[in-house]
Amino acid sequence: MMSQEQNDLITRVGPSDPCGKLMRRYWQPAALVDELEGPRPAKPVRLLGEDFVIFRDEKGRYGLLDRDCPHRGADLAFGRLEDGGLRCSFHGWLFDVEGNCLETPAEPANSNMCKNIKQRAFPVVERAGILWAYLGEGEPPAFPEIDCFIAPDAYTFAFKGLMECNWLQALEVGIDPAHASFLHRFFEDEDTEAAYGKQFRAASADSDLPMTKILREYDRPIINVEKTEYGLRLVALRQIDEQRTHVRVTNQLFPHGFVIPMSAEMTITQWHVPVDDENCYWYAIFTSYSKPVDKQKMRDQRLQLYELPNYTSRKNRTNDYGFDPHEQATETYTGMGADINVHDQWAVESMGRIQNRTREHLGTSDKAIIQYRRLLRQEIDKAVNGGGTPLLVLDEAHARSIQGPATMDGIGPTAGWEIYWMEVDVKRRRGAPWAAPVPAEIIEKAPHLSAAE
Repeated sequence: MMSQEQNDLITRVGPSDPCGKLMRRYWQPAALVDELEGPRPAKPVRLLGEDFVIFRDEKGRYGLLDRDCPHRGADLAFGRLEDGGLRCSFHGWLFDVEGNCLETPAEPANSNMCKNIKQRAFPVVERAGILWAYLGEGEPPAFPEIDCFIAPDAYTFAFKGLMECNWLQALEVGIDPAHASFLHRFFEDEDTEAAYGKQFRAASADSDLPMTKILREYDRPIINVEKTEYGLRLVALRQIDEQRTHVRVTNQLFPHGFVIPMSAEMTITQWHVPVDDENCYWYAIFTSYSKPVDKQKMRDQRLQLYELPNYTSRKNRTNDYGFDPHEQATETYTGMGADINVHDQWAVESMGRIQNRTREHLGTSDKAIIQYRRLLRQEIDKAVNGGGTPLLVLDEAHARSIQGPATMDGIGPTAGWEIYWMEVDVKRRRGAPWAAPVPAEIIEKAPHLSAAE
């Protein structure tokens, strides 16, 4: 258990909050590129407890501005995109992507007023189908060269979804290997050939055993956690028999992301981005190592659950997440359908808008959550008290060394699983039609797996 003060420290992300100061040291997903497609590429964005408008000008440049016009506070999200910027519909003041005031047309023709007006603006860049914004001071950090950022566009797909709860409890479900055996339990297995685009439905690597069967029948994983230069690595082991062990390797990507295997051919890199203290969006990039992603199929699958324009789930607390007691008795552990996003959403939203961690009791299976919270407090202290550069706030040179990270889901030898998971990851990378680098940490631990071979 922790104190209320400790819980507030690691959950609240406003501009004056310690955790908010840390979060502003990183690029944050602000919108999907898809959201600015169409005749009017502008929309309101709430991020880290602040309100902005994101837009694309006639030259294709992206901008993020404070949402309230500095003249009289009218809503710039309803502004006109014209004449090189975003024009307030109240009095016609015009701002470019850098926040410069270009015109104050209601003023006298010889007025120089606009030269003294500056709207707060923030850098925006596009990476892998997501528009990223930097809300901090000084130069933004470099992006790590992880797989989802260096893979060709055809091999990635980005999507998002809203969760009505604090970002931290949403993140923590992704670094909790034990929950999948219960929350995502299916009483019958599906055809793994029809598993494309669905998590926990495919067969594990080097086997024909579907993940649903493994999770259902082997529900006491041994969980190993180690610190890395990008966050944490989690290895969950489920022993099948004396010769075979199911190995699942996932990663926590600091501060609020994780990288997990979706199938033998695809990974998910996902961030839980605070809208404010009580809401967050998950942003996910699906990365394929074998063939181009069927983006239309992936999008259509997810639009069965999520409604535009706000990417809200059709199953939510207002309709009990689609709960069906007959289904719970016969088909799924939750009775909430087959989409695991619904299961996760129920779990984290049921804790309340901000989980009261003063009442929880953590066990051995929660070791990754315990270590992550310790790491988060440590990095908050750096951001607030100047104790060094926070983890994964990178310069260009260091960013090039952060690769991968390695992740996999497979059934290997009980004796020798430590090398087996690296071999599976390296094999997948060498077989990719794009240049998927072997992370240096794997080469260091197992030199015989070097990509130079």
